[in-house]
Amino acid sequence: MTKISDLESRRAIEQSRIRALMTAQRAGERAKLKIGPEHVAWVKEELCIGCDQCTIVCDDDAIEVYPVKLRSPILDVDINKKARILREPCTGCGLCVLACPTDAIVMIDR
Repeated sequence: MTKISDLESRRAIEQSRIRALMTAQRAGERAKLKIGPEHVAWVKEELCIGCDQCTIVCDDDAIEVYPVKLRSPILDVDINKKARILREPCTGCGLCVLACPTDAIVMIDR
């Protein structure tokens, strides 16, 4: 029978392996991004799920989340959230693009 300590050890090894893979993947994605002061982030509203991940990573306070009415004939939800980029404070660092789980944020030319 497997001991708890063995399971914890295997889990820790697997976590570090996954973390390393994700870091490498994100580094490759970041290398492809258009980043810098001549670029600004843009949110594709139809893909945004209002998860708030972009606002957590934004050091410039350049992202706000605002309420919108959910457009669904099936669900009756009063408030849904979407992200919006504030162009002036955005420095074009690209962190929000990497944090977005739905690829709703892209970098565009200023």
